[in-house]
Amino acid sequence: MSVPTIRFGRTGLTVSRLALGTMTFGMQTDEPAAHAILNKAAEAGITFIDTANAYPIGGGHETLGRTEEIVGRWLNGRRANYILATKAGAVMGPNPWDRGASRKHLLDAIDASLRRLRTDYVDLFQLHFDDLATPLEETVEALDTIVKSGRARYVGVSNFPAWRLATALGRADVKGFFRIASLQPRYSLLFREIERELLPLAVAEGLAVIPYNPLAGGMLTGKHGTVATPTPGTRFTVGNSSERYKQRYWNERMFETVDRFRHLAAEAGVSPTTLAIAWVLANPVVTAPLLGASRASQLDDTIAAAEYRLDSDLKQALDDLTDEYRFGAASF
Repeated sequence: MSVPTIRFGRTGLTVSRLALGTMTFGMQTDEPAAHAILNKAAEAGITFIDTANAYPIGGGHETLGRTEEIVGRWLNGRRANYILATKAGAVMGPNPWDRGASRKHLLDAIDASLRRLRTDYVDLFQLHFDDLATPLEETVEALDTIVKSGRARYVGVSNFPAWRLATALGRADVKGFFRIASLQPRYSLLFREIERELLPLAVAEGLAVIPYNPLAGGMLTGKHGTVATPTPGTRFTVGNSSERYKQRYWNERMFETVDRFRHLAAEAGVSPTTLAIAWVLANPVVTAPLLGASRASQLDDTIAAAEYRLDSDLKQALDDLTDEYRFGAASF
């Protein structure tokens, strides 16, 4: 199969309907396995690759930048055939200025990412997190500088609340700076809070939406049998990110939801993985969900979602099943 393409928000850019996330590369996944994943994604027509300077997820100071280096070595000689995105803002060193969204850090970060990725530019440079300590005017001006210098073609944000993103868009418009083109939020059947404010903002402003965690850290694949013990080697057990994933998803209520979800998938005769991704794709606001993998074979069911046609009755059943997750954990 060949993954179709889609326009990137209100820009003139075209990207593949599925994007490949790389945050396991360099820790859960060694370089040969990572390159096998990249090869398989490329063969299927996935030409949109997302990474970050702080990856791999779950690593420490000694692993910072390793994922970008792995991706950069794979891209050598074929850079022009791929849309490449990276992110900055996480802690990258011991100094207080080695993090955040200050002008200094962002300009340092883009240069360091380009060196690791072995390229002169990235197609999308994103703020990994919102930095409340830095004035938004300074941040959007730095992003404008990066685009106008040719080091990035577009800029976006990740993990921003709607009000801060709206403010950043307003600051850029008032100052005449290059506009934010995309957002990268967490989104899945088990986390739907962004439907209330962030996605309507994306529609109003013509922003591309490239959601991460569409499988809720693997919960929706059904591979985690019970709440008692996380599966070894997964995001719930590896490195310093394991506690974050447990806080997000590891509770009895979510396991009950996943069990009911798996029954719906079985009745429809479709893999839970394919169905979970297809549900995200069925939202017309979504541009390209990020697919994660620690081995190439895991991409089979996720890539299949690009061709799967989600029945309207099944979609409604999934919407109803997970309606409570539009309001956050405080509601149950």
